[in-house]
Amino acid sequence: MGEAAGRLAGNRVAAEGRRGRGATANPDGRFEATRREAFDDGWHLDEVARRRTEVTVERARTLITRNSSPDISFDRSINPYRGCEHGCIYCFARPNHAYAGLSPGLDFETKLFAKAEAGALLERELSAPGYRPRTIALGTATDPYQPIEREHRLTRAVLEVLARFRHPVGLVTKSNLILRDRDLLAEMAAQKLVKVAISVTTLDPVLARRMEPRAPHPLKRIEAIEGLASVGVPVMAIVAPIIPSLNDHEIEAILERVRAAGAREANYVLLRLPHELDDLVGDWFAEHYPGRRAHVFSLLRGARGGKAYDAAFGTRMIGQGPYADLIRRRFTLAKRRLGFDEEPLRQTTELFCPPPRVGEQLALF
Repeated sequence: MGEAAGRLAGNRVAAEGRRGRGATANPDGRFEATRREAFDDGWHLDEVARRRTEVTVERARTLITRNSSPDISFDRSINPYRGCEHGCIYCFARPNHAYAGLSPGLDFETKLFAKAEAGALLERELSAPGYRPRTIALGTATDPYQPIEREHRLTRAVLEVLARFRHPVGLVTKSNLILRDRDLLAEMAAQKLVKVAISVTTLDPVLARRMEPRAPHPLKRIEAIEGLASVGVPVMAIVAPIIPSLNDHEIEAILERVRAAGAREANYVLLRLPHELDDLVGDWFAEHYPGRRAHVFSLLRGARGGKAYDAAFGTRMIGQGPYADLIRRRFTLAKRRLGFDEEPLRQTTELFCPPPRVGEQLALF
């Protein structure tokens, strides 16, 4: 089964108990003082309990997260939810669940947190004296349009505040639920305040269901690009992550489909395996594609300086070495052939205008 499969053997969950989920196991987070393992004591239940989604309301004190990373285009972001029901096995945000004392495995996709009063929190932060606007990235860690958004509507509340303040935003999602908010997004696009990035990892529905079990079908994501582009919302397609020997052969086909649907920009990320993700993805391969695991991880380590993950700025997203260079050249040539924009579209900050608070007198001049 492989090294990763061996390490997670005591934390693996029976298939009946994780139907419709991405992770195969539920290992303890790296900060836990104890380690738990399942043990067969001979008592077999007739029915294995399936894991259901649990949502905890989180009373956050702030909503905007700041960063100073030199290799990403934004210095502030908002994630209305922690954890993600889409269950993408490759999600680089899985290890963050360890900070809540939970597992990056099945806990990440079943034990979710919703940041209550997100709109009010954001309004307070944007109204603070001395606040200077720059594009806010919405959904950088977990999907802002994951299934629980239908009920909680936190992303909609955030967008309503941003529209009212005329604040620029960039959204990242793999869900066609974003079309629900076309009215707001079209209005903001007309003012050059928004850009949307849609993640299309594969066009193969079988592979998508295994990798991203509760994310929308690939064709639904193509439809989301078409629907947004049709009302003037600029769309960037992201092929993320590119996984050697699994979806890398689809690069050109994906770019052709998203370009035809109206995407103006395109980008990609090579699979990243920080912390527990190395073992989780390895165990997933052991179950679904056991014959490919060694080859895939060999290519990934070759692109990461011989390590499972290299966090160095500048190369952590795309890797380096022969395989990474080949992917970069293929992506660049395909973009040029298909006529994608060379320069990224920037949102304006010049329209930012905090609305007056209740009881606040308007200036005469």
